Amino acid sequence: MAENAAKSLAAPNDFFVERPAYQEGYDEKSNTVIRLVSPNKKKAKAYQVTNIEDVASKNNWKAWLYLAPALIMVIIFLVYPLINTIFISFMNDYDYTTGAFHGFTLSNFGVILHLTPYNGVYEEFFTRYAIPNTFIIVFLTVPLSTLIALLISVGLNSIKWFQKFLQTVFFLPYVTNAIAVGMVFSVLFDQNGIINYLFHTDAVWIYGATRWMGMIPLCIYIVWSSLPFKILIFLSGLQGIDKQYYEAARIDAASHWKVLWRITVPLMSPQILYIIITSFIGAFKEYTAVVGLFNGPGTMPGDYSMETIVYYIYINLSTHTAWAAAAAVFLFVIILIFTLLQLWISKKRVHY
Repeated sequence: MAENAAKSLAAPNDFFVERPAYQEGYDEKSNTVIRLVSPNKKKAKAYQVTNIEDVASKNNWKAWLYLAPALIMVIIFLVYPLINTIFISFMNDYDYTTGAFHGFTLSNFGVILHLTPYNGVYEEFFTRYAIPNTFIIVFLTVPLSTLIALLISVGLNSIKWFQKFLQTVFFLPYVTNAIAVGMVFSVLFDQNGIINYLFHTDAVWIYGATRWMGMIPLCIYIVWSSLPFKILIFLSGLQGIDKQYYEAARIDAASHWKVLWRITVPLMSPQILYIIITSFIGAFKEYTAVVGLFNGPGTMPGDYSMETIVYYIYINLSTHTAWAAAAAVFLFVIILIFTLLQLWISKKRVHY
């Protein structure tokens, strides 16, 4: 059948003076002959099927023209700084003001990782405070805030009265200045503040607190400030779930917890994946919470016990630029590894 069709299509046509050039291909599944046609084989165009031009493919340059301003901004403010930072991290004795350096070396990474001494002294703040504090913040606040945001979103989605008002209330922290909110939290957790008054304690949470006591208000503040964006994303995902699933669960008399973990969570796995990835990246780059709560890298002047990786980069940016660049590259690699790991896990756990 396909052979006869090919012969009939290849037969002379009285309406055309010049026979078009055919490129044949046989599709076994549909039992048909596929042909790409052009008026002249020598002058065949790249985007042409049966004498009809693919206008969208031909006008790709317009899309690149529209994207050009955004691409230029990305190259200037993202690609170039990233490449420049990588180069600086390998420079020996880099001068921040003049840009001078003396060759390339791996010692900058050795210094920040407490492997190589600098002027006979080991630099220990990065490995002793910055890395552990950052990982504590990441692995404590991200799962906790994601779970709380999911539960609040499910509750808000089931409320009919005042739903819009409550959504606005929960979204307010997202548009509030982070430093100002941190200062409010520092007052609440002050030794003479409301928290100690309500719980009848005399604990030192902020100024003069130990490292582990200071972590408690810091993590509470990070969880609280990260909830609005997550609630917004989860609410949009909940409103897109087909109600038939919940009707079927109601007929089967499934409990609320079974509905949550067997229906809501699997169907919202794309939103959960997005929130987890962005939350991990944001938590690894945490900086404003420490500034807002402690007004410095520690709980008292001269203390660096609350320092994070980004805070370490900020402190050493002008004095030891190569160290700061090495710390930035280290952070970039860690975030990249965790992001790729989450994307790999999502292939089996996320349902689109």
